[in-house]
Amino acid sequence: MKPAEDSTVIGKSVSIRGDITGSEDLYLDGEIQGTVTLPGNRLTIGPNAHVLADVEVRDIIVNGHIEGNIHASGRVDLRQTAIVHGDIYTSRLSIEEKASIQGRVDVGATGPTITIPRQTVAAAPATVHEPPAPLFAEQKR
Repeated sequence: MKPAEDSTVIGKSVSIRGDITGSEDLYLDGEIQGTVTLPGNRLTIGPNAHVLADVEVRDIIVNGHIEGNIHASGRVDLRQTAIVHGDIYTSRLSIEEKASIQGRVDVGATGPTITIPRQTVAAAPATVHEPPAPLFAEQKR
């Protein structure tokens, strides 16, 4: 899989211990231990990647191995070579055949929380409805 043209790339020979934060798309094919926070962007986990991190992103495409929880406000795509050990919280989920998940999946978990103020609503007056006429009325012969 090739990284998107405008993505930052962390190659398969790179190993990072620590936190990654940013405001651009990231293609990760190396190893990371820590956290990845890209709340408005896409993270692509390449086929050679081994991620030991909790991830907070808009969208994520997983081709490699991730151990940690995924929080995606948009979409999670698990491709056929994906291996996920951790919980997934997202509003949309796509799983290809042969992808592996070991953990909980909560779809709809990261959608915006809406608080509706409590209002007093006057009840509408009750109406009486007549039962509908039968479809087939008896015919007189």
